[in-house]
Amino acid sequence: MKIIAVTQARYGSTRLQGKVLKEIQGMTLLDIHLERILQSKKITKLKIATTNEDKAEKIIEIATKHHIETYKGSIDDVLERFYFCLKNEKPDYVVRITSDCPLIDPMIIDKVISVCLSSDYDYVSNTLIPTYPDGMDVEVFKFSALEKAYNEATLKSDREHVTPYIWRNSSVKGGKLFSSFNVANKYDYSNYRLTVDTLEDFQVIRALIESNGINKGWKEYINFLDKNPNIKNLNINNVRNEGYQKSLLND
Repeated sequence: MKIIAVTQARYGSTRLQGKVLKEIQGMTLLDIHLERILQSKKITKLKIATTNEDKAEKIIEIATKHHIETYKGSIDDVLERFYFCLKNEKPDYVVRITSDCPLIDPMIIDKVISVCLSSDYDYVSNTLIPTYPDGMDVEVFKFSALEKAYNEATLKSDREHVTPYIWRNSSVKGGKLFSSFNVANKYDYSNYRLTVDTLEDFQVIRALIESNGINKGWKEYINFLDKNPNIKNLNINNVRNEGYQKSLLND
């Protein structure tokens, strides 16, 4: 069973340029992100899908340091970039993560993988009905589903965000093309932000790491925010999936 995780990482960002290269205690956010993914016990390989743009070489340097392969592709057609990153590998399953989630939890990664494999679903995530904090997003799907999306998706929003064609046409959303399942947490923490899209997000992540280190479980970071509402509230007004919502307006 070949299960390849791919994280998207690029220098350019409309809201916080170069965010993955920002440092906390001598480590870039990308370093922290990769080290946490590599603690997964289920993935067989990790790759980075980056872009053909200035300063992408810095991302490749960090990947090389961690012995991780990279693929450079389209800036705007992220579905194409993601697919070509995996085309020659032809894994059984793909794990999609994004580098704006520096504190991604390897236990959540493995949980979503296990659920997907257990019932032979085409697509499983913890984002169809969010109950985990923003920044703990994990999607697992068959490579065949990715290939179908690459060949059939035409909407700009589908091409820019990789998986909307799959999950929109999945059983959880009332679709018939792909069988799917949503991994839900017992309690709803979807209003917490552990992702980095803005300077305020970065300030929250910096406070979390400076106070707790980089190896805690997601719930421990949440507990810290609950005890420190002044930090939690720094990014309280930021919107989940704002980038995807903007893409929908351009369809």
